[in-house]
Amino acid sequence: MRTRAATTTLRGLALASHAGPTVLVTVLAGFFAVGVGSGAGTTALVTAAVLSGQLSVGWSNDWLDARRDRAVERADKPVVAGLVSVRQVHAAALLAAAACVVLSLATGLVAGLVHLVAVASAWSYNAWLKSTVWSWVPYAVSFGLLPLFVVLAAPGDRVAAPWAMTATALLGVGAHVANTLPDLEDDRATGVRGLPHRLGRTGASVLAPAVLVAAVGVVVLGPPGPPTAVAWAGGAVSVVLAVSAGVVAVRRTTSRLPFALSMAVAAVCAVLLVLAGPDVALAG
Repeated sequence: MRTRAATTTLRGLALASHAGPTVLVTVLAGFFAVGVGSGAGTTALVTAAVLSGQLSVGWSNDWLDARRDRAVERADKPVVAGLVSVRQVHAAALLAAAACVVLSLATGLVAGLVHLVAVASAWSYNAWLKSTVWSWVPYAVSFGLLPLFVVLAAPGDRVAAPWAMTATALLGVGAHVANTLPDLEDDRATGVRGLPHRLGRTGASVLAPAVLVAAVGVVVLGPPGPPTAVAWAGGAVSVVLAVSAGVVAVRRTTSRLPFALSMAVAAVCAVLLVLAGPDVALAG
């Protein structure tokens, strides 16, 4: 019986961690670290720091949103489904945050502080800013600081290229808008009024892919030298996906397809960012 309960709790915690975004950001950071020349030890430390930070953000989201999720009967949420308690998610969030502090500072004082600012920014979204017109700001800050953290943690006196920070900031904003699309109505019912909610489903469905295409454009054109064939191809695919998302958003206002298409654009952007890894770091 205890084993079954423990398994249920672990499953609930895994679901409450928002595993998709958590894995995506963690893998992106790890490949970034390899791309800028970090050794195995530094790469592992950076990856662990980002993973712990992302886990703390995901768990804090389900902890802080538990009351709203219950109000609209969000059965897809593990707390509402009874897989894990609010107390357990709360404790997991705080433990992950504590681990994040230790792991981040282990990469170096400046690099660690940059990452902790990024994680604190993400927590500010969960705690307050998600219900304001400034809901996009934490995503821009947190994603924008990711390349800087990775480069500062790497050997040598280098900083992140401005184009890389701009691209990841745009990627974060686009991902934020797209991520709200499936839950717009439930969020409104519980008083959440972030930027996407104020724009409405059609406006947000068009904005998400547009911002993500802008991020891809920066990744394609930002690095020194002419874009590679792969970069051009990725840009072209992104435009097609984004236009499709916009058309569907206008013609079928209740469709969930714009969200899926926007996430596909974000995935293309992430791949192109990883491939541009060697150009992310500049001499300090």
